[in-house]
Amino acid sequence: QERVGYKRKIFRIRKFRSMYENAEPDGPQLSETNDPRITPWGSVMRRWKLDELPQLWNVLAGEMSIVGPRPERAFYIDRIEQLTHSYQPLLEVKPGITSLGMIRFGYAGNLDEMMQRMQYDLSYLENNSLKMDFKIMISTLRIIFMEEGR
Repeated sequence: QERVGYKRKIFRIRKFRSMYENAEPDGPQLSETNDPRITPWGSVMRRWKLDELPQLWNVLAGEMSIVGPRPERAFYIDRIEQLTHSYQPLLEVKPGITSLGMIRFGYAGNLDEMMQRMQYDLSYLENNSLKMDFKIMISTLRIIFMEEGR
Protein backbone atom coordinates (compact mmCIF):
# COMPACT_ATOMS: atom_id res chain seq x y z
CA GLN A 1 0.00 0.00 0.00
CA GLU A 2 1.06 3.54 -0.61
CA ARG A 3 1.31 5.78 2.45
CA VAL A 4 2.11 9.42 3.05
CA GLY A 5 5.37 9.99 4.88
CA TYR A 6 7.72 12.77 5.87
CA LYS A 7 6.95 16.04 4.05
CA ARG A 8 4.02 14.33 2.29
CA LYS A 9 6.32 12.06 0.31
CA ILE A 10 4.46 8.99 -0.92
CA PHE A 11 6.14 5.66 -0.20
CA ARG A 12 5.19 2.02 -0.38
CA ILE A 13 4.80 0.54 3.09
CA ARG A 14 5.98 -3.05 3.30
CA LYS A 15 3.69 -5.59 4.91
CA PHE A 16 2.94 -9.26 4.62
CA ARG A 17 -0.39 -9.80 2.90
CA SER A 18 -3.06 -10.55 5.49
CA MET A 19 -6.17 -10.02 3.36
CA TYR A 20 -7.56 -11.82 0.37
CA GLU A 21 -6.67 -10.32 -3.02
CA ASN A 22 -8.99 -7.55 -4.25
CA ALA A 23 -10.18 -6.92 -0.68
CA GLU A 24 -10.95 -3.28 -1.46
CA PRO A 25 -12.82 -3.23 -4.79
CA ASP A 26 -14.60 0.03 -3.92
CA GLY A 27 -11.57 1.90 -2.59
CA PRO A 28 -9.79 2.14 0.76
CA GLN A 29 -11.54 0.62 3.76
CA LEU A 30 -10.44 0.37 7.37
CA SER A 31 -10.34 -3.15 8.73
CA GLU A 32 -12.66 -4.28 11.50
CA THR A 33 -12.62 -6.95 14.20
CA ASN A 34 -13.43 -10.30 12.57
CA ASP A 35 -13.17 -8.66 9.13
CA PRO A 36 -14.11 -11.29 6.49
CA ARG A 37 -11.45 -9.86 4.14
CA ILE A 38 -8.68 -11.13 6.46
CA THR A 39 -7.35 -14.62 5.69
CA PRO A 40 -7.03 -17.20 8.50
CA TRP A 41 -3.22 -16.90 8.38
CA GLY A 42 -3.65 -13.13 8.20
CA SER A 43 -5.51 -13.21 11.52
CA VAL A 44 -2.59 -15.02 13.14
CA MET A 45 -0.07 -12.58 11.66
CA ARG A 46 -2.13 -9.58 12.77
CA ARG A 47 -2.60 -10.93 16.28
CA TRP A 48 1.17 -11.07 16.76
CA LYS A 49 1.84 -8.03 14.49
CA LEU A 50 3.97 -10.20 12.20
CA ASP A 51 2.45 -8.49 9.15
CA GLU A 52 4.29 -5.32 10.24
CA LEU A 53 7.80 -6.89 10.31
CA PRO A 54 8.66 -5.98 6.69
CA GLN A 55 8.44 -2.32 7.73
CA LEU A 56 11.93 -2.73 9.15
CA TRP A 57 12.99 -2.46 5.48
CA ASN A 58 11.17 0.89 5.31
CA VAL A 59 13.22 1.96 8.34
CA LEU A 60 16.48 0.82 6.70
CA ALA A 61 15.47 2.68 3.52
CA GLY A 62 15.04 5.88 5.55
CA GLU A 63 11.30 6.13 4.86
CA MET A 64 10.22 5.34 8.42
CA SER A 65 11.55 5.25 11.95
CA ILE A 66 10.84 2.73 14.70
CA VAL A 67 8.76 5.24 16.72
CA GLY A 68 6.68 8.02 15.20
CA PRO A 69 3.12 8.68 14.07
CA ARG A 70 1.79 5.80 11.96
CA PRO A 71 1.69 6.63 8.24
CA GLU A 72 -1.78 6.84 6.72
CA ARG A 73 -3.09 6.58 3.20
CA ALA A 74 -3.62 9.84 1.32
CA PHE A 75 -7.34 9.02 1.09
CA TYR A 76 -7.71 9.22 4.88
CA ILE A 77 -5.40 12.20 5.34
CA ASP A 78 -7.50 14.15 2.83
CA ARG A 79 -10.65 13.38 4.83
CA ILE A 80 -9.07 14.24 8.17
CA GLU A 81 -7.75 17.53 6.81
CA GLN A 82 -11.27 18.46 5.69
CA LEU A 83 -12.26 18.26 9.37
CA THR A 84 -9.18 19.70 11.12
CA HIS A 85 -5.99 21.59 10.40
CA SER A 86 -4.08 19.68 13.08
CA TYR A 87 -2.71 16.88 10.88
CA GLN A 88 0.18 18.78 9.28
CA PRO A 89 2.64 18.41 12.21
CA LEU A 90 2.42 14.62 11.86
CA LEU A 91 3.88 14.98 8.36
CA GLU A 92 6.88 16.93 9.65
CA VAL A 93 8.50 13.80 11.13
CA LYS A 94 9.23 10.35 9.77
CA PRO A 95 6.36 7.97 10.36
CA GLY A 96 6.95 5.06 12.69
CA ILE A 97 6.27 1.35 12.99
CA THR A 98 4.80 2.05 16.43
CA SER A 99 3.48 5.21 18.03
CA LEU A 100 2.03 6.68 21.19
CA GLY A 101 -1.33 6.71 19.41
CA MET A 102 -1.11 3.00 18.68
CA ILE A 103 -0.24 1.99 22.24
CA ARG A 104 -2.73 4.36 23.91
CA PHE A 105 -5.61 4.12 21.42
CA GLY A 106 -4.92 1.25 19.03
CA TYR A 107 -6.33 0.71 15.58
CA ALA A 108 -9.00 3.09 14.35
CA GLY A 109 -12.20 1.83 12.76
CA ASN A 110 -13.40 5.18 11.41
CA LEU A 111 -12.37 8.81 10.85
CA ASP A 112 -13.49 9.92 14.30
CA GLU A 113 -11.29 7.28 15.91
CA MET A 114 -8.40 8.24 13.61
CA MET A 115 -8.72 11.81 14.86
CA GLN A 116 -8.77 10.63 18.49
CA ARG A 117 -5.60 8.59 17.92
CA MET A 118 -4.07 11.62 16.17
CA GLN A 119 -4.31 13.58 19.45
CA TYR A 120 -1.94 11.10 21.11
CA ASP A 121 0.52 11.43 18.24
CA LEU A 122 0.37 15.23 18.44
CA SER A 123 1.10 14.93 22.17
CA TYR A 124 4.07 12.70 21.31
CA LEU A 125 5.46 15.38 18.99
CA GLU A 126 5.19 18.00 21.73
CA ASN A 127 6.91 15.82 24.33
CA ASN A 128 9.12 13.39 22.42
CA SER A 129 12.42 12.25 23.84
CA LEU A 130 14.65 9.20 23.72
CA LYS A 131 13.12 8.13 27.05
CA MET A 132 9.60 8.39 25.62
CA ASP A 133 10.62 6.43 22.51
CA PHE A 134 12.04 3.69 24.75
CA LYS A 135 8.80 3.57 26.79
CA ILE A 136 6.74 3.32 23.58
CA MET A 137 8.92 0.46 22.29
CA ILE A 138 8.63 -1.43 25.62
CA SER A 139 4.85 -0.87 25.68
CA THR A 140 4.60 -2.13 22.10
CA LEU A 141 6.47 -5.33 23.02
CA ARG A 142 4.19 -5.83 26.02
CA ILE A 143 1.11 -5.44 23.83
CA ILE A 144 2.47 -7.95 21.30
CA PHE A 145 3.86 -10.60 23.64
CA MET A 146 1.69 -10.25 26.74
CA GLU A 147 -1.46 -9.02 25.03
CA GLU A 148 -1.62 -6.08 27.43
CA GLY A 149 -3.59 -2.98 26.54
CA ARG A 150 -6.10 -4.71 24.29
